[in-house]
Amino acid sequence: MFQSVRPYALEAGLDDPVICYQGAVVGEPVSGRWLRHEPIELSRAREAIAAVEAEGYGLNCYVDDELYVAEVTPEARRYADFQHLQLHAVGPLLDWLERPPTKLVVIGDPVELDGLEARMKARFKGRLYISKSLPYFLELAAPHVTKAAGLEFLAKRLGFTRGQTVAFGDGENDVELVGWAGFGVAVANAHARVVAAADFVCPDVREEGVAQVIEAFLDSSR
Repeated sequence: MFQSVRPYALEAGLDDPVICYQGAVVGEPVSGRWLRHEPIELSRAREAIAAVEAEGYGLNCYVDDELYVAEVTPEARRYADFQHLQLHAVGPLLDWLERPPTKLVVIGDPVELDGLEARMKARFKGRLYISKSLPYFLELAAPHVTKAAGLEFLAKRLGFTRGQTVAFGDGENDVELVGWAGFGVAVANAHARVVAAADFVCPDVREEGVAQVIEAFLDSSR
């Protein structure tokens, strides 16, 4: 979420645009202005909510950079506390939703979500972008929304190319990002699909692998 990223950017004194919501939003931290927003079309979002709820799952629904849920469950509370977010409980989402949401997220057991992911992909067949971000988060977004699409938008706006881009990834939702960049890097503990898409595999977080690669690039440019 933009509201989750923005405080860190401001604390660091950065006003470079940030890519949020799986690439659906690109925003400026200081002004708060959104340069890009690609929400899920309303009728399709309602169809997705109905399909997921029919499977017995609740959802996080993101509208206007706020988090809405039908009811406050332990899973929703853990997610909100982890992200330092306010939860808005609105009752049945299909009765409440009137504006296109930026994304939808299902929280659940990783193995069970694997099955739900396969069934939702079969049902929507490219009409939504569906991917896990973490093993227990299944994310649904507009069909052409990926981190790569968000970065491509930013590259055109700022004037850099794919060949000038280094991108790092670990989760399944980083596959497109790592594949788009001129030099795609997977951390050692990344999802197998990310490793397969990468040009290089760096050490994992315990060895600060991302920092090692960045420092190596900076040293080589001096």
